[in-house]
Amino acid sequence: MALASNQFDAVLFDFAGTLFAPQPAATQVALAAESLGLTITPEDCGRLAGLFEAAGMPGAAYPQSVPEQLRDLYAVRDLGPDAHRAAYTALMSTVHAPAGLAAAIYERIRLAAGWVPYSDAHTTIRALVERRIVVGLVSNVGFDIRPILIAHGMEQLAAHATLSFEQGVSKPDVAIFRRALADLGATPSNTLMVGDHPLADGGAAALGVQTLILSMSAPGARHGLDQVLELVFADRPASRDGNSAPL
Repeated sequence: MALASNQFDAVLFDFAGTLFAPQPAATQVALAAESLGLTITPEDCGRLAGLFEAAGMPGAAYPQSVPEQLRDLYAVRDLGPDAHRAAYTALMSTVHAPAGLAAAIYERIRLAAGWVPYSDAHTTIRALVERRIVVGLVSNVGFDIRPILIAHGMEQLAAHATLSFEQGVSKPDVAIFRRALADLGATPSNTLMVGDHPLADGGAAALGVQTLILSMSAPGARHGLDQVLELVFADRPASRDGNSAPL
């Protein structure tokens, strides 16, 4: 996405699909089965993983369709812990699988070990913080992900995390972006939003926030977050050590 040149002094990030990805689906299935004392062959793990992904797994790509009887629940999944758990376990329970497996897979997404940061996530956040760019996170999520951020060494984002279930509103509603900006003390014209979903994360544009959309990558892959640094530091004068001068 081509963005206009700007003097950004704040960056907002999405969580899933932008800085982190869940563990590979087959790994989630295998570990969840192990927690239940079940023995599932690698072939069946792969098969079930594909079915669970199609049905809808938390943190993964949106399901292509949601059963009519689950649509109302799915629509409010990011507004509370109970709704989030109920929606995703119900979606995954549409897959014919051993009893309890859907619930066990869901519980892994509540753990720091259930998430893999993209390989360029830490270096990007570190570079921004070192050069005094204010960073924050705005996420559609039904539970508190701050412990996950802290466990993965992203305390700066945990300190400025605007989460839908706490705000009672989710992206793309401009209200959640407005609250995230207020938390950072940032203005729309000088803030960059980085996400993976054109509709949800693109909602920031209604406030005048420029938005960079990076399509979801495989867990642990390089995600193209260097584009964030290129945009933020493009117009900054070089300091004596060759880096962009801090604010």
